[in-house]
Amino acid sequence: MTTAEHRPFDHRMAVFDSDDGFLAAALPFLGEGLGASGEPPPVAIAAPHHLDLLRDALGPGAKGVTCIPHTDWYTGSAANAVARAATYLAAHAGPGGRLHLVMEPVWSGRAGRSARETTEWIRYEALANLLFAPMSTTALCAYDTRTAGPAVVAAARRTHPDTEVYEDPLRLAAELDTVPLPLPPDGALRLPQPDTAAVQSWAVGRGLPAADAELFAGAVAESAAALAPLGGDVLLWGEGPGCVCELRSTRRLDDPLAGFVPPAADPEPGPGLWYARQVCAYVDIRDDADGATVRLQYA
Repeated sequence: MTTAEHRPFDHRMAVFDSDDGFLAAALPFLGEGLGASGEPPPVAIAAPHHLDLLRDALGPGAKGVTCIPHTDWYTGSAANAVARAATYLAAHAGPGGRLHLVMEPVWSGRAGRSARETTEWIRYEALANLLFAPMSTTALCAYDTRTAGPAVVAAARRTHPDTEVYEDPLRLAAELDTVPLPLPPDGALRLPQPDTAAVQSWAVGRGLPAADAELFAGAVAESAAALAPLGGDVLLWGEGPGCVCELRSTRRLDDPLAGFVPPAADPEPGPGLWYARQVCAYVDIRDDADGATVRLQYA
């Protein structure tokens, strides 16, 4: 059996300010996917309005394109998007991950609701170049300037290799991490160890529903296992749903992809920071001379 030749992850960007602009970018790209040898039908993940435009423009050819409303795809954090893409490629891509994907984030929703959230999505766009490097996938990230502002587009250009301002993903991630984390409040609860029952009870007392408190406590426990040996107290503060936990490790992580790479089928000792990134809206990691600080925020 002949193995398909590997080609590198092809991460492209299209910027437009009109419906016609979207079609001008998406239609040739989808046509490229439809004509690619050894690939399943291309996929368009976009705003419902844009999907309607594609169906009208493609006519009968629309049956050859899988259309997914972006509100059904981008339903959580940036780490959730990594997991969804990895799972989808494993189930639907051709040999080596061959697939053409139009991908339009929901910039008028979660991804663009705050500078903090936007930073996490820019991090995802940058790290995607490393996370999907082993895959022969071709992605076109669609940026509609009617919903994605100038600052978002300018930052995103630095994450796509087909632009003139592309930067090394590790350098860009390190730049994002130069923003210091706010200091924990004076009233933060201190625990000598990440006791799961104590964390869960505290979270319920701060307004998290019991099921959410269990997930949050599990994320704390998995993070603690991944960070061992711990150094210092476990700190808890905030009100539901924005409950926060901070952990200290006596060793540096030195891994910008920590928690973004899916674990093995039977991870040992456990899914660790991957689980934390799937459960929590934000997982901040800061290395310093004495080790690492990891801060989890549930929502």
